[in-house]
Amino acid sequence: MRKSGTRIGGAALAAVLVMTAAPAAAVASARDAALDGVWQADGYGTIITVGGDRLRYFDTTAISCLAGVMSARRQGGPGAFVADDGSRRMTITLQGRQRARLRYVGAVGEIGLRRLPGLPARCSVKAPATGPVAVFDVFWTTFAENYPFFATKGVDWQAVRDRYRPRIGPNTTDAELFGVLRDILKDLGDAHTALRAGKDEFARPLRPGTRPLDGLPAFLALNEGVLDLVEKHDVHKPLTTWGRGVIGYADLPGGFGYLRLAAFDGYADGGFAANAKELDRALNEIFTPARTSRLKGLVLDVRLNFGGYDALGIRLASRLTGRPYVAYAKQARDDPSDPTRFTRARPIWVRPAGSRHTGPIALLTSPLTISAGETFSQAMTARTPAPRRIGDATQGAFSDFLWRTLPNGWTFALPNERFLTRQGTTFDVTGIPPQDRIAETLSDGELAAGRDAAFERALAYLRTAGRAGR
Repeated sequence: MRKSGTRIGGAALAAVLVMTAAPAAAVASARDAALDGVWQADGYGTIITVGGDRLRYFDTTAISCLAGVMSARRQGGPGAFVADDGSRRMTITLQGRQRARLRYVGAVGEIGLRRLPGLPARCSVKAPATGPVAVFDVFWTTFAENYPFFATKGVDWQAVRDRYRPRIGPNTTDAELFGVLRDILKDLGDAHTALRAGKDEFARPLRPGTRPLDGLPAFLALNEGVLDLVEKHDVHKPLTTWGRGVIGYADLPGGFGYLRLAAFDGYADGGFAANAKELDRALNEIFTPARTSRLKGLVLDVRLNFGGYDALGIRLASRLTGRPYVAYAKQARDDPSDPTRFTRARPIWVRPAGSRHTGPIALLTSPLTISAGETFSQAMTARTPAPRRIGDATQGAFSDFLWRTLPNGWTFALPNERFLTRQGTTFDVTGIPPQDRIAETLSDGELAAGRDAAFERALAYLRTAGRAGR
């Protein structure tokens, strides 16, 4: 407090500010130093070491401990880190001396951490075995200890080992080994598995029966075909677009609207923050007070949505509700020897934000509604009033990718999480079923014929819901 009649000159004021800031900086520095050490994640089979300005991951199983696919450096506020390649940002928050919580920017929920006295001995092996047999064993064991859905899929994982491991020996070539691991993933049929080996990449072996999309060109071609169908035969005009065309909107006759999202990512360069900013810009221009006051219903189309950031799905859901609610609860498999044990389910909330639409919604989905497209769809099922689900069941791949390393330097991914409804059930593997099934949605025949049965059903529902609401 400045005393009456006293004046502090510029130099003195600067000294006071430095003295005031110094204790705060010291506290922040001490807080960061308290993170130093070795941390075991609850679930995930991951050990994290923090020392100085570096964060490192170790992928562990009962038979292995390998340097993880990511390392990071301190950047930003206390406990903040950014991956060396800039791909991910994360924050670790202490909860006492022995516990902490890890949050990835753009993800939902947190990962519990507990302090270890040091790295396990197997993490200090300087030259682990890198041959084909070792690669197979780490691959198989990682799934055995982390994959949650063997029982749901009816897969005997030990039988998979018995079938495929005899094909691997010390002289197995890289091409042969890659083929065996690829075939295992194909048999599993889970869209959140992947295998990368140099220039070879096998990603997303979709659920059996899903329309095949062999790579990005096929996806882009289908996207253009669907967009053409929507603009020529559904809304009868070009969509207004944002986010490099990934987000599109049109007003429809009768006071209805049509909103299409082909992903929850790819709107802008710069990671989650840039994508969130572009999504907000789109939603602010779509859900203006004037439009929301007259909007009688919304067709929400995520039939072709390959995912992205779960947090952006929650961001959109917040513009579609008038009351807070739990979208779903998230948990991870937590016992390498018991696939029925999971971490505590953590609820993920949707809270109203901004100008928004709270009336009827027709939600269009298909087997090509995947990942964040599905977590968003699940969030919408918990909304009041719930949307009418029209189209076909979603893919059934909700979990984040758990990326792991192999002894020969290859990387692979698998799911280890599940997303629960308020009733404690899950749509993992099976996908979210529609209430009105349109089996031919997005089929070549429907696209060629220029008709969209799911869209027509959606409009019919909204007209009925509007009359019922009057």
